[in-house]
Amino acid sequence: MFRTALCDLLDIEYPILQGGMAWVSTAELAVAVSEAGGLGIIGSGTMPADWLRKQIRLARQLTNKPFGVNVMLLSPNLDGIMNLLMEEPVAVITTGAGNPGKYVPALREVGTKVIPVVSSVALAKRLARTGVDALIAEGMESGGHIGEITTMAMVPQVVDVVDIPVIAAGGIFDGRGLVAALALGAVGVQMGTRFMCASECTIHPKVKEAIINARDRDTTITGASIGHPVRSLGNKLTRKYKEMEKKGVPADELEKLGVGSLKAAMVEGDIENGTVMAGQVCAMANKIQTAREIIMEIMEDAERVISNISKLVVKKP
Repeated sequence: MFRTALCDLLDIEYPILQGGMAWVSTAELAVAVSEAGGLGIIGSGTMPADWLRKQIRLARQLTNKPFGVNVMLLSPNLDGIMNLLMEEPVAVITTGAGNPGKYVPALREVGTKVIPVVSSVALAKRLARTGVDALIAEGMESGGHIGEITTMAMVPQVVDVVDIPVIAAGGIFDGRGLVAALALGAVGVQMGTRFMCASECTIHPKVKEAIINARDRDTTITGASIGHPVRSLGNKLTRKYKEMEKKGVPADELEKLGVGSLKAAMVEGDIENGTVMAGQVCAMANKIQTAREIIMEIMEDAERVISNISKLVVKKP
């Protein structure tokens, strides 16, 4: 098994982060990933600080390994979340939907590393200047809120313009994806969709079944017309949303349609009228595994891929 600079940076065994997905990445999943040698991340979403406090304390009871929290900087509860993370510091926070720069000094003081998610080269350059520890370059293949650039196109461009470690995300499922990310200059990967099918993930079984049954073209993008594109599995909700977008329905009405839809799917199991955020690799998922089985399979596969590549290289006499 190989180590990268990411392992040293975060004190983990394998260069794999589990994405911090709202209503998906609870303490149970984060702990399982961290115990397996990766970095588990609790997704705080728009949850209140009290909810996150309970999750952090539960994770601490279950593991002494490093784990993180994902913070959505547009959350209505952001102030409470950030105050909590000063009182209950975690090893790492990943951030999305904004610039975490003003929080970096205080987080550094409590020993927390800050790793923002970026979807463009311009954003990567801007956030790298704020003193963050690394960046997650996430391509549009990912589930949830997405940018416009693919992982393969963006990662090497981000690597070339920043002097901090870069983690690749979006469209990564197995050891082939990990090796490809390393070849592009990344020091590791973040994966979300595959960990949704971990046995420790607490989402509704109907969601896991939908992911396992998904085909290669079963994800769709909604919200692009209002500047907030989201990738999810196509269903009744996405079809209705797209019809409304074509009719030019105002943004506030479109946003109302999505309120509570993620919870409806992930917690209540309404996979037709809820939002099943998932990446394009969902078609590769075909079984439920423990987090440890997932990580070990990825690492063993990566070693096979590297070995096979070395056999293909023809040395000049």
